[in-house]
Amino acid sequence: MKRKINIIALIMALCTFSCQEDLMEMNINPNGANPETANPNLVLSTVLTEAGKTVVNLGYGDIAGVMQHTQKDGWAGGHNLYEWNRNNSWAGYYGILRNNQFVYERAVELDQELQQGVTLVMKSMMFGLITDLWGDAPYSQSLRGAAGTPEATFPAFDTQENIYRGLIQDLETANQLLSKPLADYNSTIEGADVYFNGDPSKWRKMANSLKLRYYLRVSEKLPDFAREGIETIAGNPEQYPIITDPGDDATMPFADNSSSTSWPDNTRFDANESNYRRIKMCQTLVEAMRSKSDPRLGVWANRVQIPLVVDENLPPGTDRIENNQRLLSPDVLEERNVALEDINQNPDYVGIPPGIPGPQVYNLSPDANQAAFNPHVSWLNDIYREPNGPLLRARLISASEVNFILAEAALKGWSVGNTAENYYQAAIMASFSTWGLADQAAVYLQEEEVQFDGSLEQLIEQKWIASWTAAAESWFDYRRTGYPQLQAGPFAIRSVLPVRFYYMIDERNLNPGQTEGAMSRLESTIFSEVDGENSAWSRPWLIQGTGKPW
Repeated sequence: MKRKINIIALIMALCTFSCQEDLMEMNINPNGANPETANPNLVLSTVLTEAGKTVVNLGYGDIAGVMQHTQKDGWAGGHNLYEWNRNNSWAGYYGILRNNQFVYERAVELDQELQQGVTLVMKSMMFGLITDLWGDAPYSQSLRGAAGTPEATFPAFDTQENIYRGLIQDLETANQLLSKPLADYNSTIEGADVYFNGDPSKWRKMANSLKLRYYLRVSEKLPDFAREGIETIAGNPEQYPIITDPGDDATMPFADNSSSTSWPDNTRFDANESNYRRIKMCQTLVEAMRSKSDPRLGVWANRVQIPLVVDENLPPGTDRIENNQRLLSPDVLEERNVALEDINQNPDYVGIPPGIPGPQVYNLSPDANQAAFNPHVSWLNDIYREPNGPLLRARLISASEVNFILAEAALKGWSVGNTAENYYQAAIMASFSTWGLADQAAVYLQEEEVQFDGSLEQLIEQKWIASWTAAAESWFDYRRTGYPQLQAGPFAIRSVLPVRFYYMIDERNLNPGQTEGAMSRLESTIFSEVDGENSAWSRPWLIQGTGKPW
């Protein structure tokens, strides 16, 4: 009897084991990539394209509104008025970083130094954006959720200072990994690399250029550290090559095969054109460029379709279109309770003032709908209707930015190999070359307001103009310098510009202890009192004690 029971038990055990094996086989996706054998390049292409889209969504999206490059005349709350509602999520950023970490780990397993160097550059760029936008954040203990430990599940928030130091160290390692000729690597990324087509020398320049960016970022808080780092890079071009030519810019084109792979707000995949129509030029940028006769304005914006002309010599009640102008007698404005100074009669380019009530009806628009067909303000250039094109690129870091960084370093008296004026001029010329206007740069540099006057304000204003479609960088410059001197619009939820993103509700709910600790390290201001510690107007470490930007 006992022997019979043992046989039955053995049969049941074998059946159970067999069933478990069958279930495991059934749970394997035959069409999925095996993480243990997957080619890292298949994931690297996703990392690069998603990172590029993230940069554009910031610099062409709501941060372009914060920095008054553009204004929306429909659904303008997040763009013009800073109504972010604590929903600034970093989930997409960490999603990119998790994929990037997979590529890095596979590259280590396969001894692929090229992929290792590239992923360290991307890690530094994405974590740089996270700390730039939020402040303290999960860094050294992040991306380890699969371990299942409390430390991995609820990662500590590293301080902003330690994150910047870590990024700079990773970029130093990347510089070394990317220092060999292409033929000396045992792998290639040519098919996956939408930035540089697999050229390690250009990735190396990007790594060192990002180092310059982060050294300058911390220059107010860690001046000796920043100076030593920038002087080391500038003084050793063979060891630390950087992006100085627009041909080496870190940019990403768009594929044009779906809405998600095309320029945002294009009209090919938006039949109503509402996303394109609701974005207009901001008066602040338009007037800054008009005063300097800046030809880049014509590349970025369309001329106003029908200018307004108020003429006191016209008969009372005049309001008509003639010779492609809208002619108005002064009494028409009075009847509408519109002051003369509240409209814009520029014959060429007209921007919408920031944060105004009813932006869709600005300048006597005949259409009061959201995303109005307003012929009396400047729309974006028609190139931004397209899903792709030679000028429609995600711009991660450029020769223009690098030259502006070196100009500012020279202005501080640091030894960077050339004068502030020469770097300033090189930065502007690089920007003109980027936008197809290289032959007009020399004339522009002779404009009275453009000729170098040795001031940080002028330098940062020009850098702000050159950051078109990459406005996040100008926001980070604004925070640490206070330039350009921008005023919040009358309907913005605060009277000054914000300086960071809120820690989102999900993070506060899922990782409350660490989030609360990070919030406690923010510096409260008179503009953050309504929100409490976790405010877009609380200062992160980077600008604490600086009195900047307001």
